[in-house]
Amino acid sequence: MVIKIWLLTLLIFQINQMNPFIKSHKQKSIFVTAGYPKINSLEGQIRLLEKYNIDFIEIGIPFSDPLADGPTIQKTSEIAINNGMNLPLLFNQLNSIKTKIPLVLMGYLNPVLNFGIEKFVIACKECGISSVILPDMSLEIYERFYQSIFEQYELPVSFLITPNTEISRVKKIAKECRKSFMYLVSSNSTTGTGSKLTLNEDSLKSIYGLIEGTPLMIGFGIKTKADIENVHQFADGAIIGSAYLQALEKGREVEFLERL
Repeated sequence: MVIKIWLLTLLIFQINQMNPFIKSHKQKSIFVTAGYPKINSLEGQIRLLEKYNIDFIEIGIPFSDPLADGPTIQKTSEIAINNGMNLPLLFNQLNSIKTKIPLVLMGYLNPVLNFGIEKFVIACKECGISSVILPDMSLEIYERFYQSIFEQYELPVSFLITPNTEISRVKKIAKECRKSFMYLVSSNSTTGTGSKLTLNEDSLKSIYGLIEGTPLMIGFGIKTKADIENVHQFADGAIIGSAYLQALEKGREVEFLERL
């Protein structure tokens, strides 16, 4: 019996080593914008989120034209850029931050290409990034131009889907994200729109039945503990972005995390 338990523990450890987004419990993730509210705020934000047992952290790369993001994240990006945040500085900061929480870089393709795609992937690996999300890099663009570079350096990519994504595409993306996670956008709107979170239960159950063990995280419109509990019925984790940044702007981030 002891041997069986030991073998099971070892198997779970090996799986988690292969994919840090596979856990035995439902997860919570927080999005922060690098360089916001101050140029050197990132380490303090990570330490705070560690304290509140956040499962993984999305770090937004500031960009002047974040099309998928609503006014809150746009505003934080603008402030971060004005503070002087850029990719070289971000990687310098990340190299000095040690954490056991998986870190995910989320940004747009233009700054990455300007930095240099291979240089970007290498820098991610050097500072321990667990996955990358580039919303404007479609699966087709990735496969045609960049997949070989990401695979060469073993940096997993996480792709976005919606409740309306075709079944064949969901399966294809699930296969590609088997070492990271799939990001399910809860609605077709941008982030932080203020609308109430609504989930299509039938659609989410259908998607969850297609992905064959690839972790599924849901983001966009998640603001409260009730929202998180709702999401946890249909997915492996909930991602909170604009609501946390709004609390941070008011200096109420600790209160916000306490409520979660």
